Amino acid sequence: MTKTTKPFMAFQNETDSFQIGDITVENRLDRISIYGSLDITKDKRGLADALVLKRIIDASIEEMKRDKNLPDKIDILQTNTVPNPF
Repeated sequence: MTKTTKPFMAFQNETDSFQIGDITVENRLDRISIYGSLDITKDKRGLADALVLKRIIDASIEEMKRDKNLPDKIDILQTNTVPNPF
């Protein structure tokens, strides 16, 4: 479980990345990437994990609702994979 003290600022930078269980959340300017696996167990830890995930989703939704120029769809550019030079 990850405890974060600062608010999640959706779509505000390309640097925020953290874990909730085995889920990784990456903040980007044009998207929030969430990948991995998380068991939300019916206990205090599960509740805490679910609340962190909810906070991320809620912040993302609110930021998109505030954007008066929200496009219908964006194109996500594919990254180029280069051979490891080492």
